[in-house]
Amino acid sequence: MADYAIFKRLIEIEYSEIVEFSSVLQDKLRIYLRDNSVADIWFSKKIVGRYSFHWERTGNNPKIFRHDNIPHPRWKGVATFPKHFHNGLQDRVVESSISEDPITATREFMDFIKKQMK
Repeated sequence: MADYAIFKRLIEIEYSEIVEFSSVLQDKLRIYLRDNSVADIWFSKKIVGRYSFHWERTGNNPKIFRHDNIPHPRWKGVATFPKHFHNGLQDRVVESSISEDPITATREFMDFIKKQMK
């Protein structure tokens, strides 16, 4: 099981220019970003290795970006299945190249957010 306090500290130190603050909720880490959007990092307590890195933007140009490895049958055609990436829309799914290492994946996810926010 993930120790969200480690991820919280990493994010608040290394990504302070884009992160307002973060909070460990019951089963995930919620990240409040400076553009008023929210990102969540979740690791399953029941299935080792199951994860979701989710960023949702609202407002005039709403978008959803999520790396996850939930084996949804709808995405079986994706080469990296069950790993996949929701690229802007819930139904726009492509291959995911996010790392299997949780710390590295967190940095890749936050780097992606940082790049998109510029």
